[in-house]
Amino acid sequence: MQNRSVATQPFDDQKPGTSGLRKKTKVFQQPNYLENFVQAIFDSLEDITGQTLVLGGDGRYFNRSAIQTIIKMAAANGFGKVIIGQGGLLSTPAASHIIRKNQAYGGLVLSASHNPGGPDEDFGIKYNVSNGGPAPEKYTDAFYQRSQTISEYRIADLPDVDLDTLGEQGDDNFSMEIIDPVSDYAELMQELFDFPLIRDAIASGAITLRFDAMHAITGPYAKRIFEDMLAAAPGSVINATPLEDFGGGHPDPNLAHAKELADTMFGPDAPTFGAASDGDGDRNMILGRNFFVTPSDSLAVLAANARLIPAFKDGLPGVARSMPTSQAVDRVAQEYGIPCYETPTGWKYFGNLLDAKKIALCGEESFGTGADHVREKDGLWAVLFWLNLLAVKGESVSRIVHDHWRKFGRDIYSRHDYEAVAIDIANGIFDHLREQLPTLPGQTLAGNRVKYADEFSYQDPIDGSVSRYQGIRIGFENGSRIVFRLSGTGTVGATLRIYLERYETDTGKHDQDAQQALASLIELAEQLCEVKKRTGMSAPTVIT
Repeated sequence: MQNRSVATQPFDDQKPGTSGLRKKTKVFQQPNYLENFVQAIFDSLEDITGQTLVLGGDGRYFNRSAIQTIIKMAAANGFGKVIIGQGGLLSTPAASHIIRKNQAYGGLVLSASHNPGGPDEDFGIKYNVSNGGPAPEKYTDAFYQRSQTISEYRIADLPDVDLDTLGEQGDDNFSMEIIDPVSDYAELMQELFDFPLIRDAIASGAITLRFDAMHAITGPYAKRIFEDMLAAAPGSVINATPLEDFGGGHPDPNLAHAKELADTMFGPDAPTFGAASDGDGDRNMILGRNFFVTPSDSLAVLAANARLIPAFKDGLPGVARSMPTSQAVDRVAQEYGIPCYETPTGWKYFGNLLDAKKIALCGEESFGTGADHVREKDGLWAVLFWLNLLAVKGESVSRIVHDHWRKFGRDIYSRHDYEAVAIDIANGIFDHLREQLPTLPGQTLAGNRVKYADEFSYQDPIDGSVSRYQGIRIGFENGSRIVFRLSGTGTVGATLRIYLERYETDTGKHDQDAQQALASLIELAEQLCEVKKRTGMSAPTVIT
């Protein structure tokens, strides 16, 4: 094996967002673009000689080609072994588990998560550290700084690797192990949940299910776990074959993009339970018959019922949510006397809390839920949690959620996204909001008295690091909130996200349509940020 150095020049746009570096696929296909960023990562890491790297992705366009390049660069930079999912496939939570199980140095996950895939769509790459979680900011800052000074990358003259044949290849200096991407993960799920109980509930007909893999990474996982191991009827998993362009669809598990599943669950003869996951398998959507569970409510329901699940039979030490996520889980934590932490958006912020055993359950409003079994959000894990809960309770999804609302009240919640907003306009909106913050507390707006108005910053209780500029919050004395945040997951312009929440204890109002119940807050939010005036958009791009 011969290594060589290739001269290169920096690209000025390689600053990672909340989940790594995401760009249009054609950007990554530019000469040296992928290589520069991977080299910047390797240059920023210490003592990698002889270490093990985990590598895989969600199967989107350019996945296999990028993996071949990264294998050769890993060899040239001194790694001793690379563990790769068969066919180049690994769900993000499975990658996290494999890093942890093998005590690997870290891993590279190739995905743009819920973004579309294909030659004209999106690609992404992120580095996960030795605990299996996304690289914290001190790492991603270092990657970016190195990317701005890079002058060469190192690559080995190796033939392309057979990604489809299981087993180990290579020699004592550098080896590559191709593993079944599903087996280790499926084994872990059996340890966490009561598979015999779920299987019996499915066999009796008490649970009928439909899972939409959206032609993304979770298809093989769902087929193995739901249809093979839990004996759900053949065809319970739909769109199960991972495709490079996700079948032309948008692998984002919400009511708009998972329309086939939604139509089934709100149609005649619907199954009792429906779910979907996203491009890389870390997000989830939960549905009952004619009923949609918001991600914020899902987190709260799981927290309230955790002791019914084998993995949490001794209870939870604490829970955490991202700042824009509704306060529903806070009310559960208060009832059971456990801490609830509020973090910025981005799964990496949960890592220190999980490692320190301050929490064992966490979630985000953007369809992400997870626990201490890995250091990523985990879509199939959340689906199995719900299946286990349904099997224990013998009740419908709707009944479980309504019982929860009766006990804790309902946080009526919605998110309005304005996508592809020009960066200068997005920044202007936030400057306008910041100017108003000092004047808002004490005012009565849309019938609600403002309790606080601030820009959220977070000091990590474990390592003391501070993350600023994490979103603008306006909180009212009656528990309602409006939150404004710019998302870092898109590849074109900026996405302005407006989060709206109203707390309702009257059980007679628990079945209100969220948009109607939040109408006055929606109007107020639009007035405060002037989004329609400044962007020329007449309505949000997506409402969830």
